[in-house]
Parts: sequence; C-alpha cells; structure tokens
Amino acid sequence: MSETDDRPVLAVRLDDLFRTVRPKGKHWTNADVAEELKRVNPDLRVGGVYLSQLRTGKRSNPSPDLLAALARFFGVSVSYFFDDEVAKSVLSEVAAIEALRQAGVRAVAMRAAGMKKENLEAITVIMDQYRQLQGLPPVTDSSDPE
Repeated sequence: MSETDDRPVLAVRLDDLFRTVRPKGKHWTNADVAEELKRVNPDLRVGGVYLSQLRTGKRSNPSPDLLAALARFFGVSVSYFFDDEVAKSVLSEVAAIEALRQAGVRAVAMRAAGMKKENLEAITVIMDQYRQLQGLPPVTDSSDPE
C-alpha cells in the first residue's frame, strides 16, 4: 500500500487483487466478478457498483459471506484482507507469478514439468551459466528442500 493512499486497508487490498490476480487468466471487471460470485452463490447480494465502492473506499463494511466469496474467487485466504503478513505474502507470490508470465518463463516451466531430478539439475546448471554470462545475479532457491 502506498504511503499516500488514504483508502481503507480493505479497499487497497481488494483493489490489489483486482489489479494483479487473474483467475482463469484474465482481468476481471467489477461487474464480471459480481456476476461470477452470484453464479456460484445465488444468495449473495453483490453488484459491480458495490464492488467498485469497496475498491475505492466509499463503502467499507462487506458481509463476511462476500469477503469469503471474494477470497475464494481470487484464491486467497480471507485473512488476506485483515492480516498484514498474509497480504504481503500473497502479493509477493502474485508478483512472482506475474514476473514469470511476463518473462516467458512459463514455457520453460511447462517443459520442465515431469522431468527427472537429475535432468532438472543439469538444466539449472546451464541456466545459471547463461545468467552469469549475461551479468545477472545468481538465483537462490529457498524452496529447494536440500
């Protein structure tokens, strides 16, 4: 959240989801999300205008059911809306995914899926050598179980 952003935290976090998370690979409008939420949960009272008001901070008290539906839609925990650490983690993961999407890395990852560990290690060594040749910093993979 920007230091100059004076919207409520909920508004900023919801807006961040709309701007960065792409369920089914597309950007969603307020109206599209409202329609999808109602399709999944017909009893839910929500519209595109109301979602817009939540995103801008003009409205700030959505029902727990709506928050849960939004969290499910965007693939995050409801605690994303209230917990700074969860929000930071989610946005960090989203940024990483978007960077991969933009860099064309997805095609490389798809080709690597299902390969034997030793083959992946060999490919990683080659990629590290190319990174070094291009003057890029080394990559540390903190998720590596070794």
